[in-house]
Amino acid sequence: MDDLVKAMGMSGVSKSQVSRLCAELDERVGAFLNRQIEGDWLYLWIDATYVKTREAGRIVSVAVIVAVGVNTGGQREVLGIKVGASEAEPFWTEFLRSLNRRGLRGVKLVISDSHEGIKAAAAKTLKATWQRCRVHFMRNVLAYANKTQRRMVSAAIGTVFVQETPQAARMQWHSVADQFREKLPKLSAMMDAAEHDVLAFMGFPRAHWPQIYSTNPLERLNAEIKRRTNVVGIFPNDASITRLVGAMMLEQNDEWSLNRRYMQLEGLQTLSDTVPTRLSAVAR
Repeated sequence: MDDLVKAMGMSGVSKSQVSRLCAELDERVGAFLNRQIEGDWLYLWIDATYVKTREAGRIVSVAVIVAVGVNTGGQREVLGIKVGASEAEPFWTEFLRSLNRRGLRGVKLVISDSHEGIKAAAAKTLKATWQRCRVHFMRNVLAYANKTQRRMVSAAIGTVFVQETPQAARMQWHSVADQFREKLPKLSAMMDAAEHDVLAFMGFPRAHWPQIYSTNPLERLNAEIKRRTNVVGIFPNDASITRLVGAMMLEQNDEWSLNRRYMQLEGLQTLSDTVPTRLSAVAR
């Protein structure tokens, strides 16, 4: 901090000043991360990225998980973050339970990558459908094709997602899986196992499909987290990670609150169990 202030042409900053600034920031971030969640949040995206920190004299990677939701008003917000040692099921379960304790309700669809810990925790804590990120699925399934086959496989599977109805999509899914069954049996088997989870988004209003079939709404956030944390390199502890990432998410929430609604209202209120209520962004 002292080097940064001097680089800006000022005289410097004392350790006590840094401590005071950090305490003030921790208070704001804490209020943001522990605020009461009001209303129904129909769609929930959850994902993780990794940063490095010091622990008992060692440098280790820890997961930074982020949850973003969309409410019945079509507005999106960062609902929570958590820093932890791994993405194991207990870690995710505690995170989702902490959201429930703060008032999270009404979740109809959880969108994430195919991480067993996330899937198990969501099934345990939320009465919601699970959507396997379509983008991550395509990366996984293409691993079973060689380089010369990947474009053809991608195009064939892509025909599933341009179908007009869920029924037509499932018929096309079966057709494509059968097409590869002889030459690429592992790929076909993966399609058989993943059908329900990859096509889950089609059971929701069509107007929402572009946003709910993948974790893309979180990709930009994760990229920004990586960009900012890479500048730091190695964090001294988990609290310092929460301070930086929490401040970033607070800033992002403020930005989103000024933008037009993220999702069309068409179909949102029909999914809600209760009368919709808008959650104001953050305690300032």
